[in-house]
Amino acid sequence: MIILIVLQAGQLAAASCSPVPGFDPVIFHIWGPISLRWYSLGYLFGLIFGAMYFHRLIKNHALWGTTKKQQTSPIAPSVTEDMLFWATLGVILGGRLGYVVLYDPAMFATPMSVLRTWDGGMSFHGGMIGVSLAVIYVAFKSKIPLLRLADAIAPVAPIGLGLVRLANLINGELYGRPWDGPLAMAFPCDPSGGTILRHPSPLYEAVLEGLVLWLILRLATHYFRSLARPGLTTGIFLAGYGLFRTLVENVREPDAELIFGFTRGMVYSAPMWIIGLILIGLALRASSAKKA
Repeated sequence: MIILIVLQAGQLAAASCSPVPGFDPVIFHIWGPISLRWYSLGYLFGLIFGAMYFHRLIKNHALWGTTKKQQTSPIAPSVTEDMLFWATLGVILGGRLGYVVLYDPAMFATPMSVLRTWDGGMSFHGGMIGVSLAVIYVAFKSKIPLLRLADAIAPVAPIGLGLVRLANLINGELYGRPWDGPLAMAFPCDPSGGTILRHPSPLYEAVLEGLVLWLILRLATHYFRSLARPGLTTGIFLAGYGLFRTLVENVREPDAELIFGFTRGMVYSAPMWIIGLILIGLALRASSAKKA
């Protein structure tokens, strides 16, 4: 599974599409069309570092109780390997199928094109659904309360998000709308051939969906003991991602046709922040009821 993520096949590009000087989407060619790419490493290290962070969270018993009452973690350390395997499967299958269904359903007319992941086309929302199914399966299999396992996964997600968004930037994809501000970049493979400066939207997403969201969740879990309130950490992640993605969509070039004037990223993110706010409200309400 990991090997399939790292090694990708495809036609050799004649020129780099990267807007970052000194970088090429392909790190080096291995054999024929088989190459090692930054995009692959983004997923690989996101999963590996994510699994390491997940393992640390579930082993830190102090995080799962309030400051006044320590509680044992409800998740055994042995769950890490199981979760890594199924999450990897969920990210790859969910991300690819999500892209085809949500952004380019015409690909189903040529089924083999669905398998050509090296040509690009992964959807975060599809990957999130895939990982959600993985969490449900592992929680049921290991007899772990669903929200408790989801709360341990939520702080992990920004790690992979940040790394993959940086890889998107190196790939020269998901570029922003025309702009001539101080951070503007030329994307060589945009419709203008790089003659128009644009918002570096993948960089915005790497910072907001990756670093900033990770710091918010870190603050929630380690200082406000959000893991002691089932559903709160998951709610913060969903609401935070939905908000940040919607903000960036305002300066990102739309990936497909608009839906009632909104980009697809906005539309697909709306259920996330709505569900997130509901989970936050329910978690805080349950906590207040216990204190009463």
